[in-house]
Amino acid sequence: MKIMGCALYLSLLATAAHAAAGETDPYLWLENIQGKQALSWVGEQNARTRADLSRQADYPALRRDLLSILDSNDRIPGIEKIGVLYYNFWRDKDHPRGLWRRTTLDEYRKAAPQWETVLDLDQLAKKEQENWVWQGADCLRPSQERCLLRLSRGGGDAAVVREFDPAAKAFVKDGFQLPEAKSELSWQDRDTLYVMSDFGPGSLTDSGYPRIVKTWRRGQPLAQAQTVFEGQRADVSVHAARIETQGRRYDVITRAPTFFSTEARLLVDGEWRKLDKPDHVGIDFFGDWLLLTPKLDWKIGDKTWRGGSLLAIDSRAYLAGARDFSPLFEPSDTVSLANQTATRDSLLLTTLDNVSSRLREWKVVDGHWQSRPVATPAFGSLTVSAVDPDHDNRYFYSFTDFLTPPTLALAEAGSDQRQVLKQQPGFFDASPYRVQQWFATSRDGTRVPYFLISRKDLKLDRTNPTLLYGYGGFEVSLTPRYNGALGKAWLERGGVYTLANIRGGGEYGPAWHEAARKQRRQNAYDDFAAIAEDLAKRGVADARHLGIKGGSNGGLLMGVMLTQRPELFNAVVCQVPLLDMRRFNQLLAGASWMDEYGNPDLPEDWAYIRRYSPYHNLKPDTRYPATLFMTSTLDDRVHPGHARKIHAAMQAMGADVRYFERTEGGHGAAANHQQEADIAAMEYAFLLQQLR
Repeated sequence: MKIMGCALYLSLLATAAHAAAGETDPYLWLENIQGKQALSWVGEQNARTRADLSRQADYPALRRDLLSILDSNDRIPGIEKIGVLYYNFWRDKDHPRGLWRRTTLDEYRKAAPQWETVLDLDQLAKKEQENWVWQGADCLRPSQERCLLRLSRGGGDAAVVREFDPAAKAFVKDGFQLPEAKSELSWQDRDTLYVMSDFGPGSLTDSGYPRIVKTWRRGQPLAQAQTVFEGQRADVSVHAARIETQGRRYDVITRAPTFFSTEARLLVDGEWRKLDKPDHVGIDFFGDWLLLTPKLDWKIGDKTWRGGSLLAIDSRAYLAGARDFSPLFEPSDTVSLANQTATRDSLLLTTLDNVSSRLREWKVVDGHWQSRPVATPAFGSLTVSAVDPDHDNRYFYSFTDFLTPPTLALAEAGSDQRQVLKQQPGFFDASPYRVQQWFATSRDGTRVPYFLISRKDLKLDRTNPTLLYGYGGFEVSLTPRYNGALGKAWLERGGVYTLANIRGGGEYGPAWHEAARKQRRQNAYDDFAAIAEDLAKRGVADARHLGIKGGSNGGLLMGVMLTQRPELFNAVVCQVPLLDMRRFNQLLAGASWMDEYGNPDLPEDWAYIRRYSPYHNLKPDTRYPATLFMTSTLDDRVHPGHARKIHAAMQAMGADVRYFERTEGGHGAAANHQQEADIAAMEYAFLLQQLR
């Protein structure tokens, strides 16, 4: 360890140990996102990191390979039925911002379909001199004659909303428009919207989301829209929607006091009526039926429904006080509910059985629910979505696993037959590799699953360059999925890939998430460390050859591993992370996540948060693994100050750290394929540099 001067040592201790008062933070100035001094600092770090990583021998080929995959015409264009046509949003080298385009289903089946361009985002951005990034379209059901397009400047969550006429392929003159904000809109009918937006001072929650619901009529100034509901400043958000299902219509307002709790109000006989349910119970509708999903165990009379169940009951009967539910799904220790989607007459449930997908179909016959299992592969991930829930029973069926490129098929409820629409070719030769599912034992004895993708002839000599990826939060499940870029950039260059299914995720349902929420958060970190130790024990990789990667909440996971167990790893890629857990609730959308982490302003919560907050657990006398922090200036969800500040603190310690901050793209991704390939190439070049 390098010997430091006493003054520097004490300064670093103060940096690492600063706690309650934000003003004692020596790097607080880096939270000024667009501040001149902060951006100058960012520019210096970016230049240093690019100079280092772009010089790596692997970087040029990596960037070229990754960009060719991202721009490849062999990718399956996902489609959505709008009206009688099938729409797709597409980016490639000639259209870096993207095309919104459409075709017929018969044309789509062809190897090279003919597409009709509906909106060219590159042309629009050039014409309007805006850095538009597509965020999607919400079209009026069932006619689909009008759509609300969301366009972001640079890729943040905040977006401009503009009404669009798909038939005319043009924006509607004097149509609905909203300025840039984190807005939500929902169609009531062709001339009326529910609108949730920034209406001025006091109209947002502490999390930065709308707290007021208004009804907005065509031609009416937004300022005259009628308020129908107001949430509280301390809420996360409010939302309103009109739900159309099997000829039934439900108007619903949901108020989210916290991230994982909701109140619901239904419009009944012209009045908004609060639904009698615990806040942890989510709701949906299917025809006459109310669908309820408790997150926690729910005791009704002498029956307790396990958290993660799906319960159905006639909506009118429920409003009248009945509680005789039809259970459509009840979880087990290894099987959880992943998703549900409705066709015209059937409800499709996707479940996870030890993190592999299964599919079951339900329908109502003579007032009673009947089900059947749908044949699926034994291993892998399924995604199903209704083609047109207003008119037919077809659905899109997509299957993939780590080594199997996606297949998109057309299926119909009531049948196991599927018509393959598209099958993506492989972007790397998968034949030398295999997938295994192993289990590690965490500190408290919990068995934690993880997937290992490696060559079939893997030598268990502990020297294999291995990348371990994790998330572990917000009930998000990590499932087997094909990643051509990973195969080309990592597996083909001798790497082993590991996907961790640690607690905090949703792989085993709400209980798996609850086991690592708030004061139980350390369980997720113990699980991840246990997998790292298991990889060494089994002979896959020792610490010298093991790297880790994660983003957002997974970036927090990386920060905790960096500060709690630095001896287990030799490289860390920490993307768009939370790291200062003392101030996370004061930065951008951070207040919305207190239901996940706790409230650091409460002494009893800060007591356990303080034990793992990465920014507060840096120690000057510790040897840290080489670390690459990646974030975005325009990330308006997780503040870039998290990554900026810890990098500055570690840099002052003399740690082996690198930093790169995108100037475009929001929390989820870069603004275009060129940027995405560039960032990924730097990450892989860094990992190869450290782990070979």
